[in-house]
Amino acid sequence: MKKVKLTQIKSGIDRPLRQKRTLEALKLGRIGKTAVVECTPQIEGMIAKISHLVTIEEA
Repeated sequence: MKKVKLTQIKSGIDRPLRQKRTLEALKLGRIGKTAVVECTPQIEGMIAKISHLVTIEEA
């Protein structure tokens, strides 16, 4: 599977609990933190829910 590099660019403060939990599940949590994950349909759905908080790059 292809891999995706996610970098958090906005804070999770004052966001719904669902979005905070999604950030935690993707191994993010603070601005500037980066995680490389496999791009499965489940991960793509999670990224879609928090796309305004992260930048997405091919890894």
